[in-house]
This record gives sequence, C-alpha cells and structure tokens, in this order.
Amino acid sequence: MEHQTFGGEVTVHHEPAPDNVKRIIRTTILLSIITIIELGIGYLLYLTSFGDTVDLMFKGAVIILSFAKAFYIVSVFMHLGDEIRNLIMTIVVPLLLFVWFIIAFLWDGNSWKNLRNDYAPKDPVKFEQQVTEPVKEGGLN
Repeated sequence: MEHQTFGGEVTVHHEPAPDNVKRIIRTTILLSIITIIELGIGYLLYLTSFGDTVDLMFKGAVIILSFAKAFYIVSVFMHLGDEIRNLIMTIVVPLLLFVWFIIAFLWDGNSWKNLRNDYAPKDPVKFEQQVTEPVKEGGLN
C-alpha cells in the first residue's frame, strides 16, 4: 500500500474490497427488483380495479415492500446492520414509537373529522337562529 505525505497529513490510497463491491451490486439489484415490483403493482392498480379487498391487499404488499427497501437501505448503506444489537435498538425503538405516534394522530384526526361531519348542523344559519334569542331593549334578557 502506498503512503503519501502532504504537509504532515498522511493519506492512504486503497481500493474497495471485492466483498464490498459484491455486496453493493447485490443490494442494487435487489432494490431495483423490489422497485420494479412496486411500480408494476402501482400501474396495475391504476389501470384496473379488482375490488376493494384485492386492492387493499395490493396496497398492503406495496407498503411491506417499501418497508423492506427502507430496512435494507438502512442496514447496508447506513451500516446499521454491522452494529451491535444495543445500538440498533437505540435507533429502531424510538423510530417505531414515532411511526406509532403518526398512525395514532392520523387515526384520531380521522375519527374527529367523522364525528364533526355526523353531528354538525346541516344548516348553520338556522341553527344559530334557534339558539340565540333577540336582546330586549334596555339591556340583557
């Protein structure tokens, strides 16, 4: 291995290990295949409709494939797969809690929206006229 010195700084030139190159190529091929499958499912859903149950199954498959891609990207390119278990748990558990919070807030917001739509008055002008009484001259009622 050749060492070069530039103003007191030592630089080392090295080539990537063959195992790393194979791992990067394998990862690129796997992510490309998953992406092509996701796009195929998306175009299939765009062009045709198989019914609510089958459409939901396809959408669930796309979500699962997206999570698989995210896991693989984090594991390989962010090198989390090479770390010790405690560090992985330190990162993954708060992330899962964050995802759970987002799902809970969306669920609660949707139920609030549905309650407002179910129990809101149909004609707000008439509703306000029924509730309020006119103020008598000379002060409050």
